[in-house]
Amino acid sequence: MIPRPEYPRPQFERKEWMNLNGEWQFEIDNGRSGKERKLYNAEKLTDTIKVPFCPESRLSGLAHVDFMECVWYMRKVELPEAWVAAGRRTLLNIGACDFETEVYVNGKYIDRHIGGYVSFEMDITSALVAGENKIVICAVDLLRSQTQPGGKQCRKFYSIGCSYTRTTGIWQTVWLENVPDHYIKHTKCRPSVDNQSLFVEAVCENADGKTLRAVASFGGKVVGTAETKVSGKSASLEVKLSELHLWNVGDGQLYDLEFDLEGDRVSSYFGMRKVEWKNNRTYINGKAVYQRLILDQGFYPDGIYTAPTDDELIADIQRSLDMGFNGARLHQKVFEPRFLYHCDRLGYIVWGEHANWGLDIARFESWRGFLPEWREILERDYNHPAIIGWCPLNETQQNQNRDFVRMLADMTRAYDPDRLYIDASGWTHQDNLTDILDAHDYDQNPETFRARYQPLEAGENVVFPHYKQGGKVTFMSEFGGIWWNPNDLEHGWGYGNRPQSEEEFIERYRGLVTAMLENSAIGAFCYTQLTDVEQEVNGLYTYDRHPKFPPEVIRAINTQKAAIEE
Repeated sequence: MIPRPEYPRPQFERKEWMNLNGEWQFEIDNGRSGKERKLYNAEKLTDTIKVPFCPESRLSGLAHVDFMECVWYMRKVELPEAWVAAGRRTLLNIGACDFETEVYVNGKYIDRHIGGYVSFEMDITSALVAGENKIVICAVDLLRSQTQPGGKQCRKFYSIGCSYTRTTGIWQTVWLENVPDHYIKHTKCRPSVDNQSLFVEAVCENADGKTLRAVASFGGKVVGTAETKVSGKSASLEVKLSELHLWNVGDGQLYDLEFDLEGDRVSSYFGMRKVEWKNNRTYINGKAVYQRLILDQGFYPDGIYTAPTDDELIADIQRSLDMGFNGARLHQKVFEPRFLYHCDRLGYIVWGEHANWGLDIARFESWRGFLPEWREILERDYNHPAIIGWCPLNETQQNQNRDFVRMLADMTRAYDPDRLYIDASGWTHQDNLTDILDAHDYDQNPETFRARYQPLEAGENVVFPHYKQGGKVTFMSEFGGIWWNPNDLEHGWGYGNRPQSEEEFIERYRGLVTAMLENSAIGAFCYTQLTDVEQEVNGLYTYDRHPKFPPEVIRAINTQKAAIEE
């Protein structure tokens, strides 16, 4: 049975595709001599692995947790005869591969991709032959170099603190698509609630002068059509909607969207919603929404970065909803498109983030290791209505490259002027770069926690717990993290002193959350965290996803009416 058999990209889906998950040949190349040894021409590698799971994971069949600076993958694929016919192209898609990836087909070098968190495609048509074809993928991952984003991957051999088991190489689905010589490469769909329309910008290949048609429908009924001619590689059109159905929190109403570029057909969807931040509040479609968020790090005991099944992606969202949260900070990791799809359809609001930990953003080399991939992240995930804001950096140092942080903000706003933006979560903010001033505070005493932020209600500044920066905080984007591991009182860690009983935990949790909800200057919070991750045991669920407390108890606390709610 093929692991993770579902189509990996629901917002840009084609019928002609082939899932390449499953058994691949595999070899660790710590000496990075594979090119010299011409492994791209080899008939066999030394081991096997189950893709899309990283070699560190149990689900890969290897569970090799030592550092791997370079790894190789090989698989032979029999293609349908129609796929290699004249006038057709075959695209290799890799959901994510950490960090620097090179692809060879039948011994021919195809291309390179830099970045360990975002999806990418390569046109492999020129290297294909009728019958059997050999695909070889090489990934270099220099996690300890401080020149690449690594998120919560540990830079020491053993996991420690809030750094966990590493992910090397392929960790999302690999698949092939077959398209006409002219095809749609990318679409950017910008909803306008005020105009009751969808603006589409498309990038197309080999399609100058051809007609691009878009059809929007809701509940099976066509509610809008538009078409235009491609000019060079670009096409722009506006789909006027005869019916307006708004995407809201907890009510993820989605339109279906079909594209046709004279035979290249792509299925998609979109949501109509407008996001604003004013008066310390988030407004979605003009209605104030208190963001009750959970910190979600997206780690799994058996798959590390990769969920074992699509059902587990859904289940994590439902676990959060069951406890009264309405969204999440997707923390120090770029989550896969299928997770975002489920957020879209369930009306679950999220913040998009990159995995900047491990990258020294005071060094010039950090630009190469971060900015190009961040642009790709914006491009890949822009169309998801569930994403209401971007926060590319988390807890950055004070001696950061200020030009880097400003460029990152300018680039994000240039591509996406409609979402909220935080320059760097929690600690060091630069003037005028953030829409929302947020803070991280793991004070475990509900009374001192409440008192620290009460001056905000009188319009006064407060001092952040870290780096002594001050300001008018409106989003408590990390707090709590209460240490609780009822099955093992000797190991693991969390923030502050460990409660002595479940009742003490709940009372502390109630005090911290209520302090935020009752503060009229605070419009959003994010509690740390959804699940335990390895030695970090401050989740509301265990690492294997068992609730530590009755979900209805936590839900009752979280869903108390906030001071800003009408």
